[in-house]
Amino acid sequence: MSVIPNQPQRVLSGMRPTGRLHLGHYHGVLKNWLRLQHEYSCFFFVADWHALTTDYENPRDISANTWEMLIDWLAVGINPNAAKLFIQSQVPEHAELHLLLSMMTPLGWLERVPTYKDQQEKLKEKDLATYGFLGYPLLQAADILIYKATSVPVGEDQVVHIELAREVARRFNHLYGREPDFAEKAETAARKMGKKYGKLYSELRRKFQETGDHEALETARALLEGQQNLTLGDRERLFGYLEGVSRVILPEPHPLLTPMAKMPGLDGQKMSKSYGNTISLREEPEAVQQKLKTMPTDPARVRRNDPGTPEKCPVWQFHQVYSSDDVKSWVVQGCTSAGIGCLECKQHIIEAVLAEQAPIRERAVEFANDINLVRNIVVEGCEEARDVARATLSEVRHALGLQFK
Repeated sequence: MSVIPNQPQRVLSGMRPTGRLHLGHYHGVLKNWLRLQHEYSCFFFVADWHALTTDYENPRDISANTWEMLIDWLAVGINPNAAKLFIQSQVPEHAELHLLLSMMTPLGWLERVPTYKDQQEKLKEKDLATYGFLGYPLLQAADILIYKATSVPVGEDQVVHIELAREVARRFNHLYGREPDFAEKAETAARKMGKKYGKLYSELRRKFQETGDHEALETARALLEGQQNLTLGDRERLFGYLEGVSRVILPEPHPLLTPMAKMPGLDGQKMSKSYGNTISLREEPEAVQQKLKTMPTDPARVRRNDPGTPEKCPVWQFHQVYSSDDVKSWVVQGCTSAGIGCLECKQHIIEAVLAEQAPIRERAVEFANDINLVRNIVVEGCEEARDVARATLSEVRHALGLQFK
């Protein structure tokens, strides 16, 4: 397995720039980011190149949409001191790694990604018979691998993309991790541990490889972690040599499964701009009230005294997100007995949504009025991301024999 024990726990996640975000983005992605930024080293990026894979004919809005989205990230509480915020196209190492990985990635791996044909079917009005669209899962893999991310937060439908990144990393390590004189270099690295620890490492390695003794493997890993006089390259060689494989250059990432977003749209479908059923994070209170007051309800409740069924009403889905158990019990009792009207039922949702939006809207105004602050945050995030990306790409170039200095 192409992993490095005890490597930094790093999370990578990105969003295509679609402009101002809505409540579905907040409950489906951003609330999870708010938690992760305090638990991992997080890299959150605007996937502007990914936007081009489907919208290459109309790229003019990408820049404006990027800044609007970044303002929303900051407004909800994504902290640039806790997470690195950057724009994909401002870290060109993503593109170079994508190119280098494309040289060794079998075409069939990309063609079998389920979303390839699914998206072509859904977006029939667009010409997606392009190299960029076919290769976007590999660009995603490059996004992940360039930071040696250990975890990627995804829903179950996106796990296949992480598996592709794992396969690509595994193939790369197999092809290029075996340096010339790999065993000799590993033996030389082991001697740097000193006679006592070098001998112990060799004994533990033999036990694991000859008898499959996993206790010996874990002991050897702990031994390597405790060695202060080994370079990173030597440590990676010895981890690979320990298991009888090559040097781990690109560690395999793992999916960090996130719960399915529960935020419905105004019509009961998934909240999406394409459905026209959204409430944006910064929407004016008057507009929010109007949208919620006029959203459809249980069609059986034609008149005020008609009893209804909450499960058939889109408003009930909002209660599932925003209401306490006591309020939900009140809704069920009142709706099924016609004891409350639909406007009474909606009022609790209106108040909850407005309360949630108020601090976000206030902070968004501050960032929108100081766009230079937002730009400076992103410039700094891009520089920090590039430092990490450059280091990985240097290793990749070296493994491929593309170092000419």
